[in-house]
Amino acid sequence: MSYVVLIIVGFVLYLIAKNYKTEEFKNINLKVKENFNGDLMNHEAGLLIALMAKVAKADGKVCELEAELLKHTFNDISSHFENNEEVREQLKVLYKKEKESFDNTLEICQRLYSLTKFEYSKRVKIMEYLLNLAFIDKEFSDTERMITEDISNALKIKIQDFENLISTFKAFYSNQASSNALSLEKAYSILKSNSTDDNATLKKNYRKLVKQHHPDIMSGRGESQSIIDEATKKLQEINEAYEIVKKDRGI
Repeated sequence: MSYVVLIIVGFVLYLIAKNYKTEEFKNINLKVKENFNGDLMNHEAGLLIALMAKVAKADGKVCELEAELLKHTFNDISSHFENNEEVREQLKVLYKKEKESFDNTLEICQRLYSLTKFEYSKRVKIMEYLLNLAFIDKEFSDTERMITEDISNALKIKIQDFENLISTFKAFYSNQASSNALSLEKAYSILKSNSTDDNATLKKNYRKLVKQHHPDIMSGRGESQSIIDEATKKLQEINEAYEIVKKDRGI
């Protein structure tokens, strides 16, 4: 069983956790493990990491979300090897080396293509993985477009399939952005505040609402248990809204 496919299983779970739906993978034996002591640049898993290094550094930086996905991938790949600690360290060294230059990108693609020549659907899934890495910071730069397009061509992915993947990710992150915007708008509404309010006004409004709905204050007034329970729920909503707005403002 191909380790790239096993890696993509973890990727599918990662995307599902972020509400991005992919087709379900079936009949994959996750108990299969390999003891690999060769050059990872001759192995599908190592070649995938090498290409991820190119995509991650395409725009000149590796953001926190990209680093999180890379860490997840290192762990997922190495878990499918008997000598997992050794493989994980080798993958980290490989990644660090390969992100320093784009010169051998086509050579890596050619190696990967030779290993997956008769498995087109697998190469499409690899391309999906790489594009998710490019899109994960919610931006798809011209440089990222260029490097992923070069990889796609070298892996002999059909242009239409490549463009469909890009359109899918653009729609997904666009919808996600709209959802986040609505959540932020609702948070301001809960806090009886506006996005134009300064931080001091926001904090003042928050504290006022906390005093109005704090269950201890309600209890001290002799309110009924049902009112206290409702106040507790409202206070939780207020606190969650305040955290959303603080995160958006970076405070």
